[in-house]
Amino acid sequence: MHSQLIVHRDLKLENILVSDRQKVKIIDFGFGIRTPADVNLKIFCGTSAYMSPEIVSKSDYNGFKADIWSLGVVLYVLLTGKFPFKAKTEKELFMRI
Repeated sequence: MHSQLIVHRDLKLENILVSDRQKVKIIDFGFGIRTPADVNLKIFCGTSAYMSPEIVSKSDYNGFKADIWSLGVVLYVLLTGKFPFKAKTEKELFMRI
């Protein structure tokens, strides 16, 4: 996906499927965009628990790096069974991220 200059911008457990043949499939490209690697994005989007610090702070961000952050959260959840950042409110969650 990234080699085709496409960023997903909403990678999360619910958007990653594994087929019966053990092939990983990424779904829901509603926020996906094709972009040059050196162009920063501005649109605030994604799922709160998976957002990178740049998105949370509403700064310009590199979509490819934001996807990698989200995949790190996915890996963390798969290994530990819990999210790396938890809070009762979205505002508190964003402060922790």
